[in-house]
Amino acid sequence: MPGGRLTHHERQAIAGGLGEGLSYTDIAGRLGRPISTVTREVARNGGPAAYRADAAHRATTGRARRSKQSPAPATSPTATSAMHGRDPEAVLELEEQFTAMMVGTGLPRMTARVLTCLYVTDEGSLTAAELAQRLQVSPASVSKAVGELEQQELIRRERDTGRRRDRYVIDADAWFRGWMASARQNAMLADFTLRSAQVLGATTPAGIRMQDIGHFFEHVGRTMIEAAEQWRQADAARRGTSG
Repeated sequence: MPGGRLTHHERQAIAGGLGEGLSYTDIAGRLGRPISTVTREVARNGGPAAYRADAAHRATTGRARRSKQSPAPATSPTATSAMHGRDPEAVLELEEQFTAMMVGTGLPRMTARVLTCLYVTDEGSLTAAELAQRLQVSPASVSKAVGELEQQELIRRERDTGRRRDRYVIDADAWFRGWMASARQNAMLADFTLRSAQVLGATTPAGIRMQDIGHFFEHVGRTMIEAAEQWRQADAARRGTSG
């Protein structure tokens, strides 16, 4: 029925529809389900390319079992959304789509979930314990995820001196820092490959290949830095104008 949980047969139909290249609208029409139900189901279970009916059914069954065994968080994301007049279902769908997009960029799923959780939190910061509670996962899973995000400079850590614990913060400069970290990585790759070309011999096939790669990363890294600086100037001008 439209309001109930998806059955295994329906999940197989979703997988079959994705395999045929059907849109979410077409798949939802076949099932007689809301489009949001299909979108949320696919986003929650790996996205269109990785969706598997059997794995999705097992994962959903496992989540339901853990939900029954674990007490609800004192302030759940859904409750917070309701307090601000937001549609909890729409917020949940947004979170799942955001997570799927981040997974598509190469982030592990748990890392993407932590990043999404920080982005949709009005405070813009959470402790490891709060993240574990909201996502209903182990502290170890959160620890690994925040470590990866810190390494990519997508979040930063602040010390909550009053409570003697760390808070993980997402702010307006998060993507700027991540972008610049990627630009620095490209610069390192350019330097390494250009030096490698000299070792291999600049006129040899292998040396020429390395040289081409080096020039590519050199150009991309420089362009990324220029684009980031242009954005920062434009953003500063926009804020000055709006202020």
